[in-house]
Amino acid sequence: MKTAMMAKLTASALLMLSLSGCGPDEKPAEESAKTPIKMWVAPNENEEAFWNTMVKEWNKDPAHTPVEFTTIPAANSSEEAIMNALASGTEPDLSSNIFIGFASQLDEIGQTEDLSKMPGYEELIKNRQMTNILPAWKLNGKQTVLPIYVNPIVWWWRGDLLKQYGFDHVPTRYDELYQLAEKRAQDNHGYTIQLTAGKNWWERWFDLIPLYYAQSNGQSYIIDNKAQFNDPSGLSVLTFMGKVFDSKWSSYDFTSADDPLASGQVLASARGPWDLARYRKQYPEVLKSIQIGPMLTEKGTAHPHTFGDSKGMVIFNSSKHKAEAWAFMQWVFSNVEHDRTWLELTGMPPARADLLSNPTFVSYFDKNPLEKEIASYVDVALPPVATTQTTEVQRSMTQMLEQVIFENTDPVKALEQSSQEINTLLAK
Repeated sequence: MKTAMMAKLTASALLMLSLSGCGPDEKPAEESAKTPIKMWVAPNENEEAFWNTMVKEWNKDPAHTPVEFTTIPAANSSEEAIMNALASGTEPDLSSNIFIGFASQLDEIGQTEDLSKMPGYEELIKNRQMTNILPAWKLNGKQTVLPIYVNPIVWWWRGDLLKQYGFDHVPTRYDELYQLAEKRAQDNHGYTIQLTAGKNWWERWFDLIPLYYAQSNGQSYIIDNKAQFNDPSGLSVLTFMGKVFDSKWSSYDFTSADDPLASGQVLASARGPWDLARYRKQYPEVLKSIQIGPMLTEKGTAHPHTFGDSKGMVIFNSSKHKAEAWAFMQWVFSNVEHDRTWLELTGMPPARADLLSNPTFVSYFDKNPLEKEIASYVDVALPPVATTQTTEVQRSMTQMLEQVIFENTDPVKALEQSSQEINTLLAK
């Protein structure tokens, strides 16, 4: 492995590992042609079920190069496992579970193929209704990752509890939340909203970032390697969050074990569609009362933007089966019935803009109204910023938020400090 490559891998924000080894051994073309396509997928039983179905069907055709798949090896994260494999030359031909920040890292070190140069790419994107989704996934003019799904983050509200406080609709504005919180405080029933997802850097995807996307009408928080959230929208969001915590209408210490929404500790929590299956098993009666609402904004924006927890698939440039791997990807994602299967098995909306208009999905959504409500936000659900410094950027955001919550730091000052930190970081 080249020295420059070693340095970049070692510096990766998502790793703390020692790199060794070299690239994969060269194999004769004839031997390589007989070797199955190796694929890694997310270690998630629902996704495994989908890929098991797809691979079995694909492999039935003797004309196809067979595919073998396994879950991404155990490590602290999928990103670490993949980087370890790249360092040792044991990476697969293609892998799912790639978010845009990690895709940026892989692109920076030249490890992934530009899918837009593959034959039939434009036709695939058109058929899968992805034209308006892909711009946010472009990296340095290249399309190195094909998004598989988009999980919009929306507010889940306890409709039964809202009615107790005279609300016949879900709040959409900051001031409505304040009114609700004041009524709840009067009867000493505790907190109103789970406003933050937790203390880890990645949890900003489920609180601060979707609120900023909503308030800013979909503006990115990083543009041209400079922080953009130190603006009126960022100030509105941070001031709102500060007021909620200062008024003790939320807590920073909820845990997943508590599930404050299910227990009634709060009336609202920001969630993704993956929680629907869990609630059906653990809290079926509570789920009957759940109402889906948009990200709160200052003035109650209609159909506001939000964060989309999204992952995609890449082909590694070390693969000896690029054409065959791409053929498999085309086969999977060009058939709308496959996306229907994905939706049924995982509950996560496929990354396509026609979910509510395509007849293939109508019967599914008719039977699953909550999934339909969530899927209606796919068109405004944005991925995180495409940066190799995702971890550091969001750690700074976390520190900014904690300064406002615990130290009563003026939001203006906290925004300025965090944006300067991030600008310095990204300028390196």
